[in-house]
Amino acid sequence: MHDPYALSIHSIKEPPTTFAGRLKFLGPGFILSASIVGSGELIATTTLGATAGFHAFWIIVISCLAKVAVQLEFGKHTILTGRTAMQCFNGLPGLRIGKSHWSIWVIFILILLKIIQLGGMIGSTAIVLKLLVPSMPLKLWLGMIALSLSLLLYKGFYGVVERSSLIMTVSFTILTLGAVAALAVTPYAITMEQFLSGFALQFSPEVVTVAIGAFGITGVASDEIIAYNYWCLEKGYALYTGPRDESPDWKRRAQGWVNVMYLDAIVAMIIYTSVTAAFYLLGAAVLHARGTVPQGNELIEVVALIYTESLGPGIRVAYLIGAFFVLYSSLFASLAAWSRIYSDIFGQLGWINFYNVPLRKRVIAFLAWLCPPVWVAAYLFVSLPVVMILFGGIVGSILLLIIVYATLNFRYRQYQLEVPGILYDSALWFSILSICFVGLYGIWKVAFAG
Repeated sequence: MHDPYALSIHSIKEPPTTFAGRLKFLGPGFILSASIVGSGELIATTTLGATAGFHAFWIIVISCLAKVAVQLEFGKHTILTGRTAMQCFNGLPGLRIGKSHWSIWVIFILILLKIIQLGGMIGSTAIVLKLLVPSMPLKLWLGMIALSLSLLLYKGFYGVVERSSLIMTVSFTILTLGAVAALAVTPYAITMEQFLSGFALQFSPEVVTVAIGAFGITGVASDEIIAYNYWCLEKGYALYTGPRDESPDWKRRAQGWVNVMYLDAIVAMIIYTSVTAAFYLLGAAVLHARGTVPQGNELIEVVALIYTESLGPGIRVAYLIGAFFVLYSSLFASLAAWSRIYSDIFGQLGWINFYNVPLRKRVIAFLAWLCPPVWVAAYLFVSLPVVMILFGGIVGSILLLIIVYATLNFRYRQYQLEVPGILYDSALWFSILSICFVGLYGIWKVAFAG
């Protein structure tokens, strides 16, 4: 089996030329969707809907759509260069600290801060299991979740992550979309006036912090854009393109695999945008109407109302099972990504040789065992899952600013297959300006507003 991080002429494969052929090579987006359709949607999005009602719906829609162009530019750069995410950052112009570009050190620190978010996620997952089996102590569930995550990812196989992510995500998506449809025959039926009010581009000041957190964690978040680089590499998009030699054949292959990546990202966007919108509408229609906002360790029980009030009380167990799978899949995808991101960071900082395959596998395996217990410790220390998850979203909004900086360099200072059209550049700048506005506002909010 070829090392996905080492391009070779022996791994070259012609890209599919038909839509059906491209569908066979989708996959990175499934992992991305599993990571996205988790705490961001089930908790942050529902909390925003419960807090703001329908009036902040536009934030969620922009959050899902605005970052895709940046993700596409990141993915395209991956295929054209075959570089890992941190190798891409290390190649940026500007100040270097030791062996590495300043951005790698900042990413290292910001991702460490997101331990708080992952603590909230693993705590939420344990709460679900505690509700399903009340006789089991919460700490025991936390330990079992951490152990199972480490065991599952110990070998680090891409295929396991991809298939599991797809199954978990699709199952809960169907349940959630069904709950939205079922609202039509309940007292919480959404009127057209309510739906359109969600695009009025306004919301009350008291929901600003929740909105920024939701923007940072819903849709494709900052760490998920970075992780997408590794999934594209491990799927083989860059490997199949082959080493860059500027030949017409290489350019043709590169454009072909870039087109596959575009389709993969767009399909993922359709999946997570649909389910994110559904979560928000359920929160706004049911929880806001009841004056109930998810808080503390009761959040899972509160969120259950969006299903039991639309599909009936008998659906509670199905909801809890689905909630477990969607939260667990998000943890699963996050652990797979974090073990790769940290290993890559260590490599660029000069602490390990990332391109030594046996060593890289050992480090990834070590991190797969280390991260879950750290997340458990974070949850036990704070024990406020909603606050923890929204905090991670705010940190993610700030991290997006560094990703924008890298994206601008990819687009305007590094190699392009062709000059992008006005539609592509317009979408890219819409992404950049949206991210910059929210990220800078998030910095101001954290630094000066408290």
